[in-house]
Amino acid sequence: MDDVKSHKRVNDILLGPLERPALAWLAARLPKWVTPDILTGLGLCAGILIALSYWLTNYNKNLLWLASFGFFLNWFGDSLDGTVARFRKIERPRYGFFIDHNMDAVTSILVFWGLGLSPYVDFKIAMLGLSSYLLLAVFVYVLTYVTGVFRISSSKIGPTEIRAIAVLANTIIYFVGNPKIEFLFGAYTLYSLIVFGVAIMLFGLFITNIVHEARNLLQAEEKGKT
Repeated sequence: MDDVKSHKRVNDILLGPLERPALAWLAARLPKWVTPDILTGLGLCAGILIALSYWLTNYNKNLLWLASFGFFLNWFGDSLDGTVARFRKIERPRYGFFIDHNMDAVTSILVFWGLGLSPYVDFKIAMLGLSSYLLLAVFVYVLTYVTGVFRISSSKIGPTEIRAIAVLANTIIYFVGNPKIEFLFGAYTLYSLIVFGVAIMLFGLFITNIVHEARNLLQAEEKGKT
């Protein structure tokens, strides 16, 4: 395995043209006391806020807005911790990679648990979404180990786009409601179907990427034998 410092970072996301200049602007203006560790902690705390907000929508649907705000805070902390470290030239590549992505995993579990405990999403479908998300995350980490390429995005989709989908879904459900839609195999709420669609999309990206990268690695290793 290559040293973490030599990893190539790829983040070609749909919202990149908006996100990259925004992160650069914020990193240059944050107070010195706002360290990468504080930002990572903020991202985790935002995950807790999201989970609690979704759960508490059992009592008040207005907390959907608090969940959406939590996604913004999570984006702020999770996206800026590495950006600030690189801007200030205080990178700790191995420590940062280790802490950041373990906290990402915990946050993902919290968010999907919160969704499943809300009145909007069937818990089984929320767990399906979590499984697909974590499968794609495992692919990214294994690919980083094998090739030295840390690919955050896949087909222009990354964590930022997933957060944007969640905020959009919260907004739709708040104003439109969460009607149940009948199928031959059962009735599911609109929000459950949105999460199911995201789960299928992520699982499809996982399968597609596995096949593509396995083919590339096999070809590279066969060439190495000749």
